[in-house]
Parts: sequence; C-alpha cells; structure tokens
Amino acid sequence: MCFPEGDFITGDADVKMGHVEVPLPDGTTSPLDFWMSREQFTYWRHTHLTIDLVDGRGGGFSLETPDGKRFLTRSRMLD
Repeated sequence: MCFPEGDFITGDADVKMGHVEVPLPDGTTSPLDFWMSREQFTYWRHTHLTIDLVDGRGGGFSLETPDGKRFLTRSRMLD
C-alpha cells in the first residue's frame, strides 16, 4: 500500500528497500520510499523485486486507488 509521507510509521522492525522519484502529470516528481518488514525481508532477500504501477483496482486505503491504479510486484531470484 502507498501512504503519504509520515502517515506510515516505520521502526527497527522495518527495512528501507529503496527510493524512487515518481513522475507526476504536471512534469514534476514526488519522492517515494519503499519499506518492508525485517521478517518479510528475510524471506525476500534473495530476490530482485520490481514494483510497477499498472491500471486496475488497488487496495482500499492506498493512495493510488482513486486513480484506477494498483501496484504490481514482480520477483525473480538473484543470480
């Protein structure tokens, strides 16, 4: 799910996976950090994750939902 910055509290049990600049329709960008729980990271640490924003119905409380978008995560094992 995608939350406005500051609305999702992270702590020692979370791992920051990355940071991207999301392009906006007005030509500017918006910063977006991707976090995962440390427990979940232990399971996924041997994979390459790609997160796309695609057309479709998203989660009910996520920022992308009103725009008819959803996040799609693709994974593959690291070589």
